[in-house]
Amino acid sequence: MNCPLKKRWERRKDARPQELLAAALDLFVEKGFAATRLDDVAARAGVSKGTLYLYFTNKEELFKAVVRENVVPVLGEAEGIVEAYEGSTVDLFREIVLGWWERIGATKLSGITKLMMAESSNFPEVTQFYHDEVIRRGEAMIARMLERGVQRGEFRPVDIHQATRVICSPMIMLMMWKHSFSTCRQDQVSPEDYLNSFVDMFLHGMIAQPSR
Repeated sequence: MNCPLKKRWERRKDARPQELLAAALDLFVEKGFAATRLDDVAARAGVSKGTLYLYFTNKEELFKAVVRENVVPVLGEAEGIVEAYEGSTVDLFREIVLGWWERIGATKLSGITKLMMAESSNFPEVTQFYHDEVIRRGEAMIARMLERGVQRGEFRPVDIHQATRVICSPMIMLMMWKHSFSTCRQDQVSPEDYLNSFVDMFLHGMIAQPSR
């Protein structure tokens, strides 16, 4: 005899890792890494703490899974865009910056950046993981984009390493602002206006001038 209740239970079991990751993301963003307890993650996901341990051995592994499930795939998409792009590097730069805000900055995932900035010195294993799987890859992707522009004669030659850091800094600042001062200031920062101004200023500093 078919048992609908059993089938619903099986679907529920299959969905548990995703429910745990969603609950963990919410709590990491709301409370930070140190203050997030596995008991709270399990409770928000509607499972027991013992069930959580069936999938994740500790909080560090849970955080890594959250990043790999939510942040790393977006980074991989951006890498693919840079490698396959056929248009100008000016248009590519604008697409990457604005796409980053749409997929990361404007979502709760931007709270992971604040978490890392605030707590990285206290959790070296988590910090090293995030550096290797997110920061290093992100900087390498930006560097390839800048090198593409220089090689095509669209950008003037610059120190690629330093230019990459210059690009990352205002983007990080915008995410930090979103999760801090934006809650208490009346003159809110418009992310779209901010990013368009940043793109405009950066590109005007980078675009190669025609030879006279």
